Amino acid sequence: MSKIAPCLWFESAAEEAANFYVSVIPDSSITHVQKNASDGPSGPAGSVLIVEFRLAGQRFLALNGGMKMEYTPAISLAVDVADQAELDRVWDGLLAGGGKTEQCGWLKDRYGVSWQVVPSAIGRWMADPVKGARVMQSLMGMVKLDIAALEKAWQG
Repeated sequence: MSKIAPCLWFESAAEEAANFYVSVIPDSSITHVQKNASDGPSGPAGSVLIVEFRLAGQRFLALNGGMKMEYTPAISLAVDVADQAELDRVWDGLLAGGGKTEQCGWLKDRYGVSWQVVPSAIGRWMADPVKGARVMQSLMGMVKLDIAALEKAWQG
């Protein structure tokens, strides 16, 4: 098990958010819910304090911190997808309930967390300086990524 796990801070929606994420990302599950032992900033005794969950095998924590904290795109979660159908499903899923699209395959979900939904081939496409430049130029004009268009840019 990894010694490092991203911890996402929520005012009071940690369990709701974790359930949302595991419903969108394949191979995901809630692994543990820790309740508050006593009343505190996170809520009353018996309410949810921390939710441990896995997204595609990666361990995460969701914490109810009791006060609103803003996320920035300086930290984002990247999801590799195999094909356009998976990209569309994950993209639409993460936007559900009030998410907002951004540029270049990025979005913010309804909790304000930034995500990148990108094809697994992106590393291969970007490895070649000439082909990678074409891919980047194409990618910069997109909101949700179009894998066929990126592949076409890579092929020249």
